[in-house]
Amino acid sequence: MSVALTVKITNDSILKKVPTTELEFTDTTFTEVDTNKTIGVSYGTYGVRDKGVLTVENFRYHNDSIKLLRSKIAIYKGDKVYLNHDVVFNQKEGSDYYTQHAVYDKRKGILDVTTPFKAIMGKNIMHGDTLRYWTQTKKAYATNVDAIVYTKEK
Repeated sequence: MSVALTVKITNDSILKKVPTTELEFTDTTFTEVDTNKTIGVSYGTYGVRDKGVLTVENFRYHNDSIKLLRSKIAIYKGDKVYLNHDVVFNQKEGSDYYTQHAVYDKRKGILDVTTPFKAIMGKNIMHGDTLRYWTQTKKAYATNVDAIVYTKEK
């Protein structure tokens, strides 16, 4: 008579992943304030903060100078918001911008569009490769611009 044994040696404490999720939420509105006023309002259908990085799905944001900034995914790292997939930036007065990736620096009020974009204002249409937009002064700098601009006859 012979007996064969198979032994599996494991250390379960090594195999278990330590959870790092600090916050998880659904359908939430965040209002950023200082001592005097509201700085900005953001909304997301789902979000999680993991290891200090906040990721928000179906992101919406507005403040004094931005009518609406939205994307499918937004990742907060410090003062910057990395916007990914179907990014739309609507100015209070001016153009609407469409792209796939952008970075918004909340402290400086600068939106950097890092992929090809389309801007529409009325019948005017502009395409470009990259864009830097200063939300406070409403100035923009774009690269490789192709535009159709309608002017008034005098």
